[in-house]
Amino acid sequence: MMISTATRISLPNSSTRCRSCLSWRAIDKDGEDGGIYMATSLLNPALLGMFDIVRAKDPEDLSGTLRVSERVANSRRVYTYQLQDRALWRIRFDQPIFTLATRGAGSILASYVDSSFATDVSVDGDEGDLFCFTTMLAGHMRFVRGEKSTTASKHVGLAWRPDPSTRLSISDDNARTNVFFKVTDLESALEHMLDDNLRQPLVFETHLDWSAGLAASLKRQLDFVIQEFQQEDGVVSSPVALASLTDLLVSLVLRGAAHNYTDRLASTAGSAVPAYVRRAEDFMRAHSAQPIRMSHVAAAAGCSLRTLTAVFNHFRGTTPLRMLHAIRLDLARAELASGTSGASVNTIARRYGFTNTARFAASFQRRFGATPTEMVRRASTRGSGHLLGSADDFG
Repeated sequence: MMISTATRISLPNSSTRCRSCLSWRAIDKDGEDGGIYMATSLLNPALLGMFDIVRAKDPEDLSGTLRVSERVANSRRVYTYQLQDRALWRIRFDQPIFTLATRGAGSILASYVDSSFATDVSVDGDEGDLFCFTTMLAGHMRFVRGEKSTTASKHVGLAWRPDPSTRLSISDDNARTNVFFKVTDLESALEHMLDDNLRQPLVFETHLDWSAGLAASLKRQLDFVIQEFQQEDGVVSSPVALASLTDLLVSLVLRGAAHNYTDRLASTAGSAVPAYVRRAEDFMRAHSAQPIRMSHVAAAAGCSLRTLTAVFNHFRGTTPLRMLHAIRLDLARAELASGTSGASVNTIARRYGFTNTARFAASFQRRFGATPTEMVRRASTRGSGHLLGSADDFG
């Protein structure tokens, strides 16, 4: 990524281009040289290689209908950008002054945006079908809806739903990341947690204090999403791992970001029904090599996600997601120990959603006391033998 921290430097027209840093030659619409704007490279542009990228050099590219929204779930919304400094409207630049990079995977969409100059953004079109969670990397951004406003900075994020009443005021030298979730995904998960239908739409408080509690955990996971979306392989390339990550993120969003159901969510207690556990574990084993979300497991068990979490905590001493992780380790171990599939350790690990070989090996060794390679070696010398451990003795 490239964060453009632009500073105006007045130079004579005869000055040569700066060779020690990225710079722009600014030419106004009448052909007059407007001096040089210089920028410092803070991040590696190669990290955007997996993203769909839009860049703008001319302010007129921003003031029309830059259809950012077409890259965000194909909605009918139009985001219009306009530089606050009118003197810049007549300037052309030979390097981008605005970058938008987006990548979608599963039901998550991630974006990176940087802008060199203070900009006003308006949203036109229908109400958004996405919730956006914004983290500032540089500068600040003021979110305005009606008479209420919130300013995002390094320690304060934003939770917002784009709609025609939304206005954004963005500072100079600005860079930010956004992670988008479908409204329907969050509301469906919330209904499972509450074991009840929502009587009002889900509405988040705009202000996100990243400094403590579950909000701090949420920010770390949002940062992780951006890092993973920069990779060609990893979580994004594995539907199984991506589904698990999505469940974790949805849970953290609903518990770490304040909204109109927060108090009710905190006060709702779960009930314990052992049959739910057995049905859930049977479903996990039968679909362990497929993308599984916890809402799917809850539906198969015949209970809400809240109830499923409660009974697993009570009867298994762990969460459904960790139990799924244990079951997948068990099945990977069984396949490695049998030695009948002929598949490599990496192939078997990825089949069950483990995209990082080193982490898979570490988890495998913690659970079984041997590395995957050692397990294969034993199988080749003395057969599969007796398999120790099961999902029921997780821990």
